[in-house]
This record gives sequence, C-alpha cells and structure tokens, in this order.
Amino acid sequence: MEKQQKNKLAAELEIDLTTKHGVILSSAILVQVLGYSSPEAFRQSLARKTVPVLVFRIPNRRGHFALAKDVAVWLAQCRETAKLDSMNEQHQDK
Repeated sequence: MEKQQKNKLAAELEIDLTTKHGVILSSAILVQVLGYSSPEAFRQSLARKTVPVLVFRIPNRRGHFALAKDVAVWLAQCRETAKLDSMNEQHQDK
C-alpha cells in the first residue's frame, strides 16, 4: 500500500511540475523545486556531483536540465523517508 501511495504522489507531482514548467526542467526551475538556497548552491552541487536527480545538457542550450518525472519520483521518495522517520521517532518516544 505504501508503495502505491508513493507512486500516486509521484504521478501527482509529475503532473503539477509538467503543467507548470513542462517535461524538461531548466536549472532555474531545478534550483527552486529541489530546494537549493541559491543558483550558486545548485552549481556547487553540480560540481560536487551531489544533485539528487539525473541532470543533463542539451546541445546548443545553456545550463543543465532534468526530467519532471525524475524530480517527482525523488520528491515522493523524500516524503516517504520523512514519513517513515517520523513514525520511527513516535515509536521510540513511547
């Protein structure tokens, strides 16, 4: 059931991202939706190879790009992890 909910959330997020930004997200959008504090923080993450989703270049275009689908899946995974961590904390407090 939890996997089904995660897949549903990822699908909903993908629809939202695609509706607002299109199928391919630019660097400027990635800064925002991945939660970086600034474009420079995103550039640092690129340099360190720590961007949490697959980013790629497009010939004759500036910047880096990612698929809305990949970002949606990553966000859903982050939420699921946070949810499990919260549940574990509640069980430990009892």
